[in-house]
Amino acid sequence: MTDTAFTAHDIAAFLQEHPGFFDEHAEVFATLQVPHPHGSRAISLGERQIMTLRERNRELEWRMNELVRNASASESIGAHIAKWCCRLLSESEPQRVPGEIALGLAEQFDLNHVALRLWNLSGQPDNGYGEPVSADLRAFADSLKAPYCGTDTGFEAVAWLDAKPKSLALVPLRLEADGPSVGLLVLGSDDAERFSPDMGTTFLESIGQLASAALHRLEPAAPKA
Repeated sequence: MTDTAFTAHDIAAFLQEHPGFFDEHAEVFATLQVPHPHGSRAISLGERQIMTLRERNRELEWRMNELVRNASASESIGAHIAKWCCRLLSESEPQRVPGEIALGLAEQFDLNHVALRLWNLSGQPDNGYGEPVSADLRAFADSLKAPYCGTDTGFEAVAWLDAKPKSLALVPLRLEADGPSVGLLVLGSDDAERFSPDMGTTFLESIGQLASAALHRLEPAAPKA
């Protein structure tokens, strides 16, 4: 007789190709002992399967709870954005819109630091939110295709804040989606995790779009033909 060596792969492949093996040899299944995943003793294959199913169930439970937490957080953020948007819509004086953008965000989202600068808007005076900014900063805002989030506080715009934050978000404002920037919104937090580099920016993009839409009120209406 010739001895044949079987590898673990060979055995696994055999069992996959013969799913009825344990039906034909039920006594093997009943008496098979495997190592305990968290100890040195041996347990039955059935017990090991139950443990595996319990671990998978715990993992699925954790994922479900995480989805519920994320959904709840998203619902809360959406409600705050809606309240802020209502505040912008109810402002009857165009010159007050920039203040409603900045102060409204600070109040709705309990932000420690908020700053806003605007440029190239004919209805915005050259003071307050319209204070002049450098050409480099305007070029930087133009280069932002999505809001920036992170802990780098070396940006020129951070100097607009009343104190240096531990994390911040930079949101470019544009009157047209693909047009040049007309402003930059700076949101700062004393919490280093508030604007982490790996966070999603969907809500910040929405805030930028809504703020930009409100800024159209600072531009005079085009004359009718």
